[in-house]
Amino acid sequence: MRKYIFKRVVLAVPTIFGAISLVFFAMQLAPGDPASLFIPPDLPPADAEKLKRQINEKYGFDDPLPVQYGRYVTNLATLDLGDSLREGTRVSSDLKARLPHTLRLGIASLIVSTVFGITLGLISAIFRGTWIDNATMFVALLGVSIPSYWLAFSLILLLSIQVTWLPPSGLGDSPLSWDGVRHLIMPVLVLSLGTAGSLARYTRSAMLDVINRDYVRTARAKGVRERRVLLGHGFRNALVPIVTILGLNFGFVLSGAVIVETVFALPGIGRYLVDGVNGRDFPVVQAAVLVIATGFVFGNLLTDILIAYLDPRIRYE
Repeated sequence: MRKYIFKRVVLAVPTIFGAISLVFFAMQLAPGDPASLFIPPDLPPADAEKLKRQINEKYGFDDPLPVQYGRYVTNLATLDLGDSLREGTRVSSDLKARLPHTLRLGIASLIVSTVFGITLGLISAIFRGTWIDNATMFVALLGVSIPSYWLAFSLILLLSIQVTWLPPSGLGDSPLSWDGVRHLIMPVLVLSLGTAGSLARYTRSAMLDVINRDYVRTARAKGVRERRVLLGHGFRNALVPIVTILGLNFGFVLSGAVIVETVFALPGIGRYLVDGVNGRDFPVVQAAVLVIATGFVFGNLLTDILIAYLDPRIRYE
């Protein structure tokens, strides 16, 4: 297992590097000029052109693309993420301040989606073919189908404007206070609904596959209580495909935070990425993608390790 983990960590480096390199070239092809961010709109054309040349020379925007890419790779190798073009702040400091907010939102959403998704899947499998099965799968399908941005604006309209139960945006006073929890309810609900729906469907499928196995029928024939048969024999052996989906959901939660943090004005990595894209802030976009890609890769690695722990028959080399 140690050899496998080392191999996966080594392979993660080119995967992450490929993702951020793709973003680098995509930003270069995007329309617009990053130097225009620094030019006041009321500046005379001659002065504006002179200022633009100075900015391009300062940041190297007028250098050939291979030169810019080489400088970018060199800085990345030394863990130098650069400065934000818009704010002038260190990108590494911005990430350090914003990452806890994204992690808090992501972990809370992952817990909620896991609890509700697995519960709905188990209920649906236990009552297969009944109206309960149809109702739970309808809820799961609804969760997968509803666009997150539509749900976010609908909840704001209903719970913040119509009845004023929850605040529409922001973080609140403190993450551990009741005000902080109230600010987090709607973002967590929006971010966890889709992953809970997909997890419920996979849980149902995995449970139905296990329930029909010989060892489950043998346990029932021995007189084992039905609850123990379903949870001890059935659910435990169905955990492998469920954990696989959980690992993928971790990456989806990170990427989904881009929309949720933007709609609810949360100062996390997702909103940081959107602001960087809108402002053509190259260092910000590249650093945010680096964090998200790293979360995807190492989330999958942790999933593989957990699967090997749950099923001793699985051995990685």
